[in-house]
Amino acid sequence: LLENITASADVSVVICTRNRTQDLKLCLEHLSYQRCKPAEIIVVDNAPSDNSTEELVKQFPGVKYCRENRTGLDIARNTGAKAASSPVVVYTDDDVEPHPMWLFHVNESFKDANVMAMTGLVIAAELETESQQIFEKHWSFNRGYSDKYYDTAFFNKHLHTGPPVWEVGAGANMAFRKNVFEKLGYFDERLDVGAAGCNGDSEMWFRILANGGIIHYNPRAVAFHKHRKEIKQLKRQLYYYMRGFAAAALIQQEQDKR
Repeated sequence: LLENITASADVSVVICTRNRTQDLKLCLEHLSYQRCKPAEIIVVDNAPSDNSTEELVKQFPGVKYCRENRTGLDIARNTGAKAASSPVVVYTDDDVEPHPMWLFHVNESFKDANVMAMTGLVIAAELETESQQIFEKHWSFNRGYSDKYYDTAFFNKHLHTGPPVWEVGAGANMAFRKNVFEKLGYFDERLDVGAAGCNGDSEMWFRILANGGIIHYNPRAVAFHKHRKEIKQLKRQLYYYMRGFAAAALIQQEQDKR
């Protein structure tokens, strides 16, 4: 396998961040260890309270800094997608540490011309606190160790109760062909850290599946995520998860009355 690793891939990596330079620094360091280098890395600084993120990015040659003053994760994601110059846009979070082979395997998914998007395996980076253990037990981002292809058959099979698009993966480790945004629109800015609180990623997966697209879950594309350490943080996170989930369900029903 090592002999077949390409030195680079024509993908744009987008990291959306806000006032978390310590986490972002680790994420950027892990991206520098990638065996397969991206064409570009874009840091979208979302409504920052100071210029610490901009100053940090200057320490990483070649990383592009993009400031987005409107608050909201999906707003930042869209800003990153529009700034990306590659045909594949890869997203990760500032509290994620990608495996050195991560981008190689992300790119492998898109060698299948039928795949419009992909998600990868997200493993807990640490399980040191009660909060982190609770999250991993009940809301884990880990979707297993086998390839899965989500398609029209999956969508129609569950249509009577609403397709469980949250099963597809996690926004901390996902990628899209850039033309998906041109064909189906960008992330719904009412979701995630917008008015609702979450589910901009799964709503986008719903849209792709509703339009006949295929999403590949690739467990070889591994990233490590740091869960919230404090119970108070976890409660806030889950509140927004559920609020976003309900809002996304209504948006999806608006798109497909079935």
